Amino acid sequence: MDLPILYEDADVVAIAKPAGLLTHADGRSNASTAEDWFKKKYPTGVGYTHRLDRDTSGVLVFAKNMPAYEFLRKAFHDREVKKTYLAFVYGIPKEKKGIIDFDIGRSRKDFRLRSAQPKAKGRLRESLTQYEVIGETKGYALLKVHPETGRTHQIRVHLKAIHHPIVGDSLYAPNHPLALGISRLGLHAYMLNLPLPSGERIGVIAPIPNDLAPAFSHFHAIDGKFALHTDAC
Repeated sequence: MDLPILYEDADVVAIAKPAGLLTHADGRSNASTAEDWFKKKYPTGVGYTHRLDRDTSGVLVFAKNMPAYEFLRKAFHDREVKKTYLAFVYGIPKEKKGIIDFDIGRSRKDFRLRSAQPKAKGRLRESLTQYEVIGETKGYALLKVHPETGRTHQIRVHLKAIHHPIVGDSLYAPNHPLALGISRLGLHAYMLNLPLPSGERIGVIAPIPNDLAPAFSHFHAIDGKFALHTDAC
């Protein structure tokens, strides 16, 4: 496995995780994981500091030592890390900018799923997602999404809750057809802006991957908001 390194220093390494690769072992699959790659390349390293869903591509950060691990875990917990995702969705939101603040619990119908419905099971956790429409085409939109909290499946659940699920989402939009040339979940963790143990603050960008790049040709930008790094990786 050869994963692209986006940033590296004495404390951390950030990679571009492809869709289909687990962040870490889940106890159900024997497939290789991003953590396996990290442990092989950095035998004395600690591990991942946050997670991406298996079907989501983008920036993933690992800590090489325990002080860096504790520093970054706290930064994520305290919402000091600013996350930017790109999401291709079914339909075009009427509001071009918005904040989704539905609490998230577990689905009553399927234990694998989360839910933002009032009758969700278990503890309902505060969840906040900002979005902006940056591209439109007939029947679909491209969103820039900023999750303020880090709940499991948060972006997927919140976009479903406003009736604009993500293209290719087999869990939250199973009856929707694939579209835009996308054959997997149309969600990409595009950028992390994060503090470092050294005292610096950096922005790490994962260029648009090859399997999503063709989808951009379907959209026209709104107000020139395609200021993205589209060099496929």
